[in-house]
Amino acid sequence: MHSITRNTLLIGTALLACTGRLSAQTELVKAGESAFVQQCAFCHGRDTGGGEDGPDLTRSKLVTEDVAGDKIGPVVRNGRNNMPRFTVTDQELAQLAAFIHEQKKIAEAQKGGRKGVDASDLTTGNIDKGKQYFNGAGKCNSCHSPTGDLAGVAKRNDGLKLFQRLMYPRGAKAKVTVTTASGESVTGERAFMDEFTVALRDASGRYRSWPMSKVKVKVDDPAEAHVELLAKYTDDDIHNLMTYLLTLK
Repeated sequence: MHSITRNTLLIGTALLACTGRLSAQTELVKAGESAFVQQCAFCHGRDTGGGEDGPDLTRSKLVTEDVAGDKIGPVVRNGRNNMPRFTVTDQELAQLAAFIHEQKKIAEAQKGGRKGVDASDLTTGNIDKGKQYFNGAGKCNSCHSPTGDLAGVAKRNDGLKLFQRLMYPRGAKAKVTVTTASGESVTGERAFMDEFTVALRDASGRYRSWPMSKVKVKVDDPAEAHVELLAKYTDDDIHNLMTYLLTLK
């Protein structure tokens, strides 16, 4: 009888300890979620599954290799590529890491596949045909060079992000040439333009603006070429071109 009572007490103590650890972990994840939504969700999405600018953390090799924030921490605190650095305490870092790992666990348990896109999903085309399209029908080489501005582009952009930039290069800088009634011609980077006003920054960085009704305006917007191609691409064109671009590392 004494033995049974002792064993029961030991089991009960272990269960209480386990429950306490689970409760503490749950609180850690909840705190991490709050911090993640405030500081990270604008790039990586509220569920860590990726956003406009940030990759899917549930598929991240760094997260897979992370143990209690030892890999996540240096990236959060030092920044990386386009990611700014954040000042966080050890406790805050532990919370963020706990939430990210919990989301990774949830994503991996989903039935019917993951929502993310691997680079391999976008390399189903023909490299040689993609290169031919780049230099031929697509006229991509009229603005870009695989050994110039596109050198290493696949390393700087993961597969999905590169695809998004191909479809529409958000943030591409446009040049504007303004010719005044007196014949003065000014060229610079477009700063603002609507039906009433056009503004640019000239070579010296000076901001200049004019009423649209008083000047002639010529716009050189590289993004427009991408927009025009949207109506011309075939599925094969896109698959082949993406497969070729993903070799530019």
